[in-house]
This record gives sequence, structure tokens and C-alpha cells, in this order.
Amino acid sequence: MTPPPVLILMATGTNRDGDAAHAVEAAGGKATILHVNELRERPARLHEAAMLVLPGGFSYGDALGAGRLLATDLRWLFQDELVTFVAAGKPVIGICNGFQALVKSGWLPGPADGHARATLTRNASNRFECRWVWLAPNPDSPCVFTRGLTEPVACPVAHGEGRFVPRDEAALDALQASGQIALTYTTPDGDVVGYPANPNGSTANIAGVCNAAGTVFGLMPHPEDHISPLQHPRWSRGEHGNSGLVLFERGIAYAAQL
Repeated sequence: MTPPPVLILMATGTNRDGDAAHAVEAAGGKATILHVNELRERPARLHEAAMLVLPGGFSYGDALGAGRLLATDLRWLFQDELVTFVAAGKPVIGICNGFQALVKSGWLPGPADGHARATLTRNASNRFECRWVWLAPNPDSPCVFTRGLTEPVACPVAHGEGRFVPRDEAALDALQASGQIALTYTTPDGDVVGYPANPNGSTANIAGVCNAAGTVFGLMPHPEDHISPLQHPRWSRGEHGNSGLVLFERGIAYAAQL
């Protein structure tokens, strides 16, 4: 089978594009890294890809807030192309800074109508958090990146503005009812507790959300940093759990069948 083409969109300050490309290739995709300025020259190039990845880092130096300027690019430079891309059912994953951009552009949790239903803001600890966390998949979620997962996924986090906060109780209720909360911070045993298992204080321990269709997905942890058990600090004790590679594998498998 021909590996599905995967576009990894970066901006000045993005620094996890190479790691994302490595994870894509390991999961069976064909990765192409493209700067937003190159896509701006020919936006239709987006449609040559079967899947889109918005990797982590500090796009535009996080000026005006983490992911905010990249969100402006998505909203004003590439909105029409993204609408067509998503309408075709093609999967999109935003990781850390990419997740921040998807939320602040309105793509997550959606619908992408210009009205924000959530935000990602400063960690409750008021400091940069860098640690390993456990992510429990929601079996009722439509998310194509987590579909079929039953065991927790272990990934590191590295962010200062990762606290997911819905607009209000009604927005949270809607996310829970629709299954759009795809991943939740837990302990290794699956218990939902506070800090440090929930490293940023996210409402309801939310680690990752998807749109209503399950094709646009974002998470603050870095699955590209755990694609081999050897990358986990406790691998020699057999405590590495599911690697983040499973998220890429499911996304790419879904893209391949379109």
C-alpha cells in the first residue's frame, strides 16, 4: 500500500516538526514538512495531503499568547482550504502548540464558526510543566485517532499554557455528551485525580478533544515523544504503557482508507 501523504505545517518558532515527521513515518505515512509561508504561496497544496499535523513548539515565539498568531493564520489565510479539507473527512491532529492554535482559531472543539467554546490558558501551577502523564481514552468518543484504544497512553507534557477551560458549564456538558473529550489525564491505574497527574489543572482532567465528527483532534501531551518503549524513563521496569505511536497509526490508517 502506498503510504498516505501527511502534511506537517510549521511556522517560525515551531520546533517539533522533525519529531512529528519521524512519528508519521514510523506509523506508515509519508511526511512532508511545509512552512506556512510556502502554503500561503499555494494554499491548494493542502489538498495533496491525506492528513494534516500541526506540531508543537512556540510558533511566532508565542507572541500575544501561545498559538494565537498561528491561529490567526488558520482563521484568515487558510480557512477556506481547511473547511474543504475537513469536509472531505481528512484527519487533522494538533499537538501542544498546534492544539492551542486549533482551539484559538475555533476549530476545536468546534464548530468552526468563529465562536470560541473553550480556551487553553496558563497552567494552574503558574509554571511550565514538564513531566510524563497517563492518558485514558474515551471508548465513546468518535475520535479517529483514539478509536479502539482501551489501555492508557503514556506521553510527556511540556507547556506553560495547557489548561483546557470550556466557556461555561453548558459547553462542558455538550463536550461530555457528544464524546468529544477523547483523552483524560489519569493515574497509571486510571484514577481521575488532580495535580500532578493533571499537570495543568484542566477542567474535568481534559487532555485532548476532537470535533463532533472525530476527525479534528488536539492534545497537549506529545505523542511523538513516545514512539518507542525505550523513550519512556521507566522502560526497563516494563512500565512504559501504550506509546504515542498508536495515535499516529490510527490517524494514518483512517486517512489511508479515504
